[in-house]
Amino acid sequence: MTTVGASAGSGDLKRRLGVFDAVMIGLGSMIGAGIFAAFGPAAGAAGSGLLVALTLAALVAYCNATSSARLAARYPASGGTYVYGRERLGDFWGYLAGWAFVVGKTASCAAMALTVGSYAWPGQAHAVAVAAVVVLTALNYGGVQKSAWLTRVIVALVLAVLVAVVTACLTSGTADTARLDAGADPTLGGTLRAAGLLFFAFAGYARIATLGEEVRDPARTIPRAIPLALGITLVVYAAVAVGVLAVLGPDRLAHSAAPLADAVRAAGVPGLVPVVRGGAAVAALGSLLALILGVSRTTLAMARDRHLPHALAAVHPRFQVPHRAELVVGVVVAVLAASVDVRGAIGFSSFGVLAYYAVANAAAWTLPPGEGRPPRLVPAVGLSGCVALAFALPVTAVVSGAAVLVLGVGVYGLRKIRAAGSAR
Repeated sequence: MTTVGASAGSGDLKRRLGVFDAVMIGLGSMIGAGIFAAFGPAAGAAGSGLLVALTLAALVAYCNATSSARLAARYPASGGTYVYGRERLGDFWGYLAGWAFVVGKTASCAAMALTVGSYAWPGQAHAVAVAAVVVLTALNYGGVQKSAWLTRVIVALVLAVLVAVVTACLTSGTADTARLDAGADPTLGGTLRAAGLLFFAFAGYARIATLGEEVRDPARTIPRAIPLALGITLVVYAAVAVGVLAVLGPDRLAHSAAPLADAVRAAGVPGLVPVVRGGAAVAALGSLLALILGVSRTTLAMARDRHLPHALAAVHPRFQVPHRAELVVGVVVAVLAASVDVRGAIGFSSFGVLAYYAVANAAAWTLPPGEGRPPRLVPAVGLSGCVALAFALPVTAVVSGAAVLVLGVGVYGLRKIRAAGSAR
């Protein structure tokens, strides 16, 4: 096993984030653009079983969050599950988790940037996307505290919009609580597929863990911040789901490309539609900010172990951030956002996130009681839930996700062969 922390000469990150900042970063990741769009596809899969699917997604997320929080307290270094897998399961499993996260989430960053552009200025979506990446990369370069401050503002604005949406829906004369009842149409496969789609709304608590090296008193802060962020997100998602379902019903919701905008329109408050669109753009901006933070920190951790070019392990002497990793991530995301539309081609990202958390649960299972192991049922349910949701995704997502993981295994094998040849 390798030692947790920076390798010699790579530099350490500065611990600046408290519980409040960590919770805000988690909320910025989870209460993102997905809440403005995820309920439509989920309702299409689960029908009237949407709330059941949401509960199932929350259960798996809770298990993953508990496992991640215990591991993060034990290994408070940048990298999240990359570090946990490496320390508890071996180098390969840590690498595979890191590979799935970095490759998948880089595509997610580009998709989120394009979402910002599509909402803010549809005619110039690519240009706006690149501008958003440049601005947020520059902000991250200036220090994690500045990123945390902007995240607070974004979360406050998005929550205000969501409160307005829920209020408009539940006080509308068109709301009908009978639409919340689960009928006979949901199937097990459809419910699992919907839960898989909704799960990613909760997956942002990983950003808190990947920032473990920048959190003050991580053994205390991280185990508090992760469940707090997850709990708040669950309450928000449940309230929005109930409000939108009560107005639209599962059938209309399933065919809606912009569920929240359609819901306030159906509730008789069309003036809120531009506000909802603005809220979606701001939410996507918050998700992009948190994603860039998470990907750059995992890149830093993998570069320290030379799974990625070691030059990316540098920490800026003044700003105390992984500046080279942030710049490389920013450039790659900006190029993708400028040249291709990856919003419809990132199914492997969803599969990869579930693989990432499967490794986290397996790592948590190996913790001894004296190192904060959660009850064995928690990582067991989390691991089995991740596997079930991953293979319940659409076939294209499963195939592309598995292909990316196989590619990562190939890269790992080639690296080992080259290292063995150099040692002779």
